[in-house]
Amino acid sequence: MSYIVVDGISKTFKVSKRSSGMKAALKSFFKRNYVYVDAVKDISFSIEKGEIVGYIGPNGAGKSTTIKMLSGILLPTAGNIKVNGFNPFKDRKKYVSNIGVVFGQRSQLAWDIPAEDTFDLLRDIYKLDDKKYQKNKEELVKLLNIEEIIKKPVRTLSLGERMRCEICASLLHEPKILFLDEPTIGLDAVSKKIVRDFILKINKEKKVTVILTTHDMMDIDTLAKRIILIGKGKILYDGSLKKLKTEYGSYKNIIVKTDDTIKEIKLKGIISKKKIDGGYNLIIDSNLVTVSKVVNYLSKYHITDLDIDNEQIDDIILKLYEDYKI
Repeated sequence: MSYIVVDGISKTFKVSKRSSGMKAALKSFFKRNYVYVDAVKDISFSIEKGEIVGYIGPNGAGKSTTIKMLSGILLPTAGNIKVNGFNPFKDRKKYVSNIGVVFGQRSQLAWDIPAEDTFDLLRDIYKLDDKKYQKNKEELVKLLNIEEIIKKPVRTLSLGERMRCEICASLLHEPKILFLDEPTIGLDAVSKKIVRDFILKINKEKKVTVILTTHDMMDIDTLAKRIILIGKGKILYDGSLKKLKTEYGSYKNIIVKTDDTIKEIKLKGIISKKKIDGGYNLIIDSNLVTVSKVVNYLSKYHITDLDIDNEQIDDIILKLYEDYKI
């Protein structure tokens, strides 16, 4: 049986609804109108131990709701979840000792005291042996490069420094599963690299299973071999990132620098041709036409420079969104 099994879960929220204005406000005070919103609708997937899975989708797709159900914060309206034999909601007390959760826009660190003091509090909450706790803390602090940072009040830290402390706090009790909800949101390039390298290291060395939700597609490209795409509360794609790149990453961008006028290119596989400053921008489908064939075709023009780029992961994901109309 798989390590994480999600079987037909749904989550419906009851939301009050009213028009704007004083009259509508007074009316709703006596009688409220409600609508039911399906945040997640009948989704199923399984994840093996030691996998890093990118759980992606646009805003409002149901990503955070799924993570909250997987971590036991929310009870599904329907369906079942089993994680390492536990029901996250019903077995919550036993279950939480096996998981770590980081919400990029929520903090578990006390604002006015150093992060190290929160770490000590978590030691007591999880009833950790002091020797084991000190060993884990020293190792995590060194890997995340926060030796001096944890001694400062959290309110004085930058976002990148705080997020590294959040990740450290979530792993002090050696969880087997790590849920990361937008862990690199707003981080600078240096902090993002530290976080990504750290996640890869604990996954490789300690076989920590990671479920990652993010809008930063470089996180997905760097960390995940498999992605699950959710849209409008449903799973639309579940497969390897490599397969996705093969299916959707065939487009290449060719920047041609020339003073000549390039007329219509009569080659199958030319997706678009756009005039830009100093030349043209061509997008080709390499499944239909090779780069060498395009370059050979362009040799009749006076080309001063040529630049060829593969599509970025962002572009590939956008195409996926377009195909599924989300």
